[in-house]
Amino acid sequence: MKLTTAFGLAAALSLAAVGAWALPGPPRVCVFVPGVVAGSSTYEQLVAGAKRAVAEVPGAAIKIVEAGFDQSQWLDKLSALAASGEFSLIVSSNPAMPDLARQVAESFPAERFFIADGYLPGNPRIHTVLYNQFEQGYLVGYLSGLVDLSHMPGVTGSHKAGLVIAQSYPTLDKLIEPGFEKGLKDADPEAVLETRQIGNWYDATKAAELASALFDSGVSVILPIAGGAGQGVVSAAQARGRRVVWFDGDGYNLAPGTVIGCAILRQEKLVYEQVKAILLGAQPYGTADVVGIRDGYVDFDGSGAAYKALPADLRATFEARLRLLHEGKLSFPFKGL
Repeated sequence: MKLTTAFGLAAALSLAAVGAWALPGPPRVCVFVPGVVAGSSTYEQLVAGAKRAVAEVPGAAIKIVEAGFDQSQWLDKLSALAASGEFSLIVSSNPAMPDLARQVAESFPAERFFIADGYLPGNPRIHTVLYNQFEQGYLVGYLSGLVDLSHMPGVTGSHKAGLVIAQSYPTLDKLIEPGFEKGLKDADPEAVLETRQIGNWYDATKAAELASALFDSGVSVILPIAGGAGQGVVSAAQARGRRVVWFDGDGYNLAPGTVIGCAILRQEKLVYEQVKAILLGAQPYGTADVVGIRDGYVDFDGSGAAYKALPADLRATFEARLRLLHEGKLSFPFKGL
């Protein structure tokens, strides 16, 4: 997927040279975290990338605001930041954030927003970059299907995999879940995906209960898309000798031997490049880009001991499929949300 914005710093400098939008006064960046940073790989990378960018721009300053888990408060907190007039740029990451930013921008048209992991085309005050999480889901779905067909200890061979989610949202419904199911069925055409919903992003106890029921029904591998609640899925898998595949960051150390594969996002790299480009004068507002495996922002982390302990023939089959995606010989173009 070709990017329409200036990702490289050379391109950013070029845009600045031809009179792109300039931030008034010393650049002031606010990172709005819709949740809390600790325990979230996505938000940890968001903050790290923004801090790196700001540190490399003379005079720039940064503030980190954690909005907490109560989504009903996010709009008011975001509005208050824009109303303060303190920030040249508000940076965030969450599929829910583009619409909130749109509402705030209507009341505070001087504010500018960059949102990673979100999608909103055509708004002149907002720039978004969405990861092709169909590809990301496909990777761990394909691995899950291969594992269920194996004869590894703890594998039931039930032709079922599980997905435990915090709640439904467009990126999950239209990219992650169908991508996971596509990968699962490409590995095992008989496979069935069982999905269970927690209702929030923090209830690890309920997540463990849902995962336990899935494991007891014969599921061998579960993917949690549940934020902090995902630890409950890991605990249930440990207790039953089953497996978990992970999303967005490195989950191997959560439970050595239980988390067998991690589909990752390189969010720190993306946020660093985008924020620095904007601070140097790039004007990407109004654009909504989509990045994936071939762009280097979606990938699979095969460094974990639990992944390396999988049967060699299984890993060879999986890695051959991963190469097809890297080379563009297998692709899943973004079709909108």
